[in-house]
Amino acid sequence: MLKKIIQIPLLILILLTAMVAVSCSNSQASSDETKVSAENMYYTFEDSFGNEVLLKEKPKKVIALSGSYAETWILAGGDIAGTTDDSISERNIKLSESTKIVGTIKDPNLEEILSLSPDFIILSSDIESHLELKDTLIKANIPHAYFKIEQFEDYLIMLDICTDITGKKDLYEKNGLEVQNEIETIKSKIISSNPSVLFIRAYSGGAKAKDDDNFACRILDDLGTVNIASKHQSLLEELSMEEIIEEDPDYIFVTTMGNTEKAIEAMKSGIEKNPAWNNLSAVKNGRYIVLPKELFHYKPNAKWGESYEYMAKIIYPEIFK
Repeated sequence: MLKKIIQIPLLILILLTAMVAVSCSNSQASSDETKVSAENMYYTFEDSFGNEVLLKEKPKKVIALSGSYAETWILAGGDIAGTTDDSISERNIKLSESTKIVGTIKDPNLEEILSLSPDFIILSSDIESHLELKDTLIKANIPHAYFKIEQFEDYLIMLDICTDITGKKDLYEKNGLEVQNEIETIKSKIISSNPSVLFIRAYSGGAKAKDDDNFACRILDDLGTVNIASKHQSLLEELSMEEIIEEDPDYIFVTTMGNTEKAIEAMKSGIEKNPAWNNLSAVKNGRYIVLPKELFHYKPNAKWGESYEYMAKIIYPEIFK
């Protein structure tokens, strides 16, 4: 009886040891397989979600589901097989005759996208309809990457990745690092007096103040200004004349969404009708300024340096003549 009691634990120990050995072997094999898989890829990188993107070969049919990302890919020396209609209607990109329009940035056409047999798709992590395409693209085994551009550094990272893929690193120097040098030169000249600003995004249905979630506000931060919306978060929901009067900003900047004329008209028939509006320092001193869309509404990409310079000349005219 004693003999049997000893043998059973021994047998269990032997089985457990074997199972651990097999598990370690399988784990090592899986690790080696992943390593070999990555090593055999043309290029690998992480997108804005931290997802690993594996490109087996250099992409030949690339689709970008926004005009901004299409432009970035072109600035990296790539060709676009398909993109959304804002590439033409908003950014006026010169596309080749073979480039197909695959819906709008908010409503990309999946059928049109798949019909092009793409080998790489560039999407935005900020747009819900783009996120909804993820499972379909995974099932279709189509390499894809999500990007999020909120400031110049984000654009620089994306351009670096794109020029790695295209193999044209000289364009990273030209359209990235040279622009970075322009920005740093502008910033180095500024001795800030901390002027206060109100930044407004206007559209046909109304207007709201913006803060650090807007790239133009990031530019203003870099130029040493103080955004009053950072003090009064309620302005991000609704423009309050009382709070604006209280802060009396040195500058009021406006960008427009959609139809510019309708957005400006909405401002005139809205907050500008308040009698106190014309008594604001920014309005009386000619510092109520509507900014150009191509530099402050759409992501400026290779023109980011121009955006900094444009704003710096307004705020610091004595320095940037």
